[in-house]
Amino acid sequence: MEVEFHGAAGEVTGSMHLVTAAGRRILLDCGMIQGSRDQERRNFDDFPFAPESLDALVLSHAHIDHIGRVPLLVKRGFRGPIFIQRAGADLMPVMLKDSASLAESDADRANRRRRAGEPVAVPLYAIEDVEPAMRLVQALDYDHRQPILPGVELCLRDAGHILGSCIVELWADDRKLVFSGDLGPPGTPILRDAVSVREADLVLMESTYGDRNHRDREGTVHELGDIFEQAWRDRGNVLIPAFAVGRSQELLYWFARYWDQWRLDRWRIFLDSPMAARVVQVYGRHHDLFDEDARKVWEQKPDPFHLPNLHITESTDESMAINRIENGAIVIAGSGMANGGRILHHLAHNLQRRSTHVVFVGYQAQGTLGRRLVDGARWVRIHGRDYHVNAQMHTVGGLSAHTDQRGLMDWYGGFQARPPLVLVHGEDKAREALAGEIGERDGIEVQLSRPGMRLTV
Repeated sequence: MEVEFHGAAGEVTGSMHLVTAAGRRILLDCGMIQGSRDQERRNFDDFPFAPESLDALVLSHAHIDHIGRVPLLVKRGFRGPIFIQRAGADLMPVMLKDSASLAESDADRANRRRRAGEPVAVPLYAIEDVEPAMRLVQALDYDHRQPILPGVELCLRDAGHILGSCIVELWADDRKLVFSGDLGPPGTPILRDAVSVREADLVLMESTYGDRNHRDREGTVHELGDIFEQAWRDRGNVLIPAFAVGRSQELLYWFARYWDQWRLDRWRIFLDSPMAARVVQVYGRHHDLFDEDARKVWEQKPDPFHLPNLHITESTDESMAINRIENGAIVIAGSGMANGGRILHHLAHNLQRRSTHVVFVGYQAQGTLGRRLVDGARWVRIHGRDYHVNAQMHTVGGLSAHTDQRGLMDWYGGFQARPPLVLVHGEDKAREALAGEIGERDGIEVQLSRPGMRLTV
């Protein structure tokens, strides 16, 4: 069994690893690279393999940095089966169509500003490219080991990251590879905890937060309530860039749970995302994947997806109307790293107000607008115009959908022996810290993946 690393190897986006075993070629994830313009241009590059040479694609979950280039892969010649967990299969077209729509809008905007002699901007793929990819999808259930190709078997385990997220177990050539996908922290609302795996001949593990530990979730939730109280006293608005899958639903869960304590009835709450609205419907079809606490909240509290003052805005006109509200609004909008989507318009209208509070509740990759704001930028450019940043910034790290250093070490520590470990999906600072901690504890040499690196097991 041979593994080649072609994405999320020294960065946290663009997940893509190629496994060759039993005479077959299986791609793990086909994610989009996200970040600065220069970084995102790499999505247009040729794949480092012939798409038509692949026998199968296995997807760990439906976040764009793990599935975002699937339509492009199909457009360029891939025709094999695509395996993903059943809830992930429901989320996948929602995510990909939204990604295509954003790409088309960005290309249109760039072409309107195009100067003479500059090349015409084109989207990475169009909405009509999504359906051919979806026709190749085969939806699987958790915990069912089955053959997917001659000599190759697959089992998907719950990773506790987002609805339908998976740990991938792959058997071939008398070897077993385990790919963590993205691992959620223990106790994540709505979702069950990540499954512990005991045996492997090679482990590929994410390392997004390999150099830090999160605050406890309860303290984080209290911090969120304090921010809302301060924003109310400041007579301002609260803007929350949030991924449409996972983070938006978790926020609504906490809103329902602390409805009375945070006095949320005095606010107007907006989930400003057509995609998040469709994702809410998918969550509603998969209550069987919820943990016990989530079931209790749905039974005893206001339904998180139908709060009395929740407005789920789908049309552009509804979204624009929010920006006429000068105070008393909590706006959850994508994208989670503020590198596209409707949150940009809300930031443009609110960043210059000192009464505005911007709350970051997830990882902000290098090169994104979110990362610049978190790092204290005083001026930012949005849609070609510069804005002075007067708003108050808050980073609420304890709501991360990724587990922290402690959680990663615990998950790897669940293996009976200490199989060879390769860290993926992390910046070098995080990976080096995690490799050092695990190496010292377990007496092994932990490898860091690099683009083009090959490893045989």
